[in-house]
Amino acid sequence: MQEGTSLHWHGLLQKETPWFDGVPSVQQCPIAPGSTLTYRFRADLYGSSWYHSHFSAQAAGGLFGSMIIHGPTDNAQYDEDLGPVLISDWYHSDYFDLVEQTMAPASAGLPPPFSNNNLINGKMNYPCQANDTTCTPNAGLAKFAFEAGKKYRLRLINAGAEALQKFSIDNHKMTVIAHDFVPVHPYDADVITLGVGQRTDIVVTATGKSTDAVWMRSTISLKCSLSDGISPEAVAAIYYQNANTSAIPNTTTSVTQAELDFCGNDPLTTAISYFPITPDPNPDVTQNLDITFQSNGTHNLWYMNNSTFRGDYNDPVLLETNLGKTDYEPEWNVLNFGSNKSVRIVIYNHFAFGGHPMHLHGHNMFVLQEGYGKWDGSIVNAHNPQRRDVHFMQPAQSPTVPSYFVLQMDMDNPGVWPLHCHIAWHVSAGLYVNILENPKKIQQLQIPSTMAQTCRDWATWTGGNVVEQIDSGL
Repeated sequence: MQEGTSLHWHGLLQKETPWFDGVPSVQQCPIAPGSTLTYRFRADLYGSSWYHSHFSAQAAGGLFGSMIIHGPTDNAQYDEDLGPVLISDWYHSDYFDLVEQTMAPASAGLPPPFSNNNLINGKMNYPCQANDTTCTPNAGLAKFAFEAGKKYRLRLINAGAEALQKFSIDNHKMTVIAHDFVPVHPYDADVITLGVGQRTDIVVTATGKSTDAVWMRSTISLKCSLSDGISPEAVAAIYYQNANTSAIPNTTTSVTQAELDFCGNDPLTTAISYFPITPDPNPDVTQNLDITFQSNGTHNLWYMNNSTFRGDYNDPVLLETNLGKTDYEPEWNVLNFGSNKSVRIVIYNHFAFGGHPMHLHGHNMFVLQEGYGKWDGSIVNAHNPQRRDVHFMQPAQSPTVPSYFVLQMDMDNPGVWPLHCHIAWHVSAGLYVNILENPKKIQQLQIPSTMAQTCRDWATWTGGNVVEQIDSGL
């Protein structure tokens, strides 16, 4: 393709290989058209995840896929692993057009992008009569096979651009066994909430009759997300072993409107990590971060602590730090935590009209608490708090009462690690900071020469081609 790219391996820690995390302007230069880069790293966690481009909003155009790493199943018993269930909102416009819409000056009066469809494993029909663009009716649905009495593992992955998804299976209970790459003590649920980037592994017992056909559903929460409302619910067909596979299921959902309208994950008390880890009760540093949506004079952008992010594709922060750089451009939003061993971050969302699936690279963060107003210092399950790499941060309660969540990390992985909202249009508009972890150790890293070559290739290509970086770059 005639633009740069990169691949991020979502959720993997990249210990000892921080240069392969795949974020342009942070750990690498973009891969230039006609050039190659081979990523080599350890699969240091196991479970369900995905890979995706981290170059602008390319992932919203479909540059992503599932990534499954098999490992122990101590906390769950099942008969068959049905593999990934990729859930993604979908837009009929090209990703770059949507970025242009997102980054248009405030004077243009354009709304943010609204999704047009919702997909399960890349499939879903669309009511073509509702759209005057080129449209293929009856495009097809994803299908799954059940045998009565058996237990099935499904790996749910929200690989979309913006939408908060609500997943369910008609007439069936689901047992949650993992969030992101972290196994949990099993618990039952009727609906699974997934922010962008989040994964939940479930076990479903096939309790129906051998002739049953039922709907699997993933519904975009219209209260919490931006959909045009024409086709917000994706369905896939589950056929039992003796079902008529040419018949359309006629089952109905039991998910309530209140469940669809709740803009948050399950309570922190619900998901207990199967392998307990206790965070430092007295971290070296506590950092507050305030998320706001405000004008820079011409554009409405996202800010963290009054600074909106913009990357420099030609000068990745990690490579500059490796060469001894200690001062950074303000718009790179670098938070330098030096050699501290543990860091706690309290994030406040002052935006009342939407939440943020906040993703931390390079770590499984402890999620200590969430709520509204000012954090009072309390921690949920302090000896074994929830761990994951994406947490959905709820909208502010009002313009004067923010929501918050508290994360903590052990600083055991020298590198430059993004902390950002995983909504494509939010990170395009600057909702992002870099966590600089142990810069002295970064200076000692022996970074492969392929990373410098990738930058030279990018510099050569951009010497004769204009890069239309109209957003943050990520």
